[in-house]
Amino acid sequence: MTHARPTHSVRITRRIAAPPERVFDAWLDPQSLAVWMCPGATTRAEAMLEARVGGRFRIVMHGEGVAYEHTGQYRVIERPRRLVFTWVSAVAGETRVTVEFHPVDGGTDLTLTHEGFPDADVAKKHDGGWGEILGKLARRLVAA
Repeated sequence: MTHARPTHSVRITRRIAAPPERVFDAWLDPQSLAVWMCPGATTRAEAMLEARVGGRFRIVMHGEGVAYEHTGQYRVIERPRRLVFTWVSAVAGETRVTVEFHPVDGGTDLTLTHEGFPDADVAKKHDGGWGEILGKLARRLVAA
């Protein structure tokens, strides 16, 4: 008998004072992504991406003497409503991220769901990291 490995997930919703098109586009703009994809002690990021279904991306987050590489592949790109991609890292292995963009008065409700973590501790770390990243994204779009 084969048992499926248990998986854990993270779900975060954030209201951003910018229209869905601007919020969505920030996820596929490597220059923008490099500015706000910086959780915790990350001081800068590099982002290389092919913004098309089946296209790949590579994000390297740099901190004090360390670099964390994340790679993945875009599975769904439905501008400005939904973005789905794999997320591969040394910490979590291959996981899946879905970002949904819902228009609301004054902006966008963004919901990020990250699924497939091997355990609750890894999920909790990513919950904090994504929370910081979405805060930086919101601040960047409001300031722009």
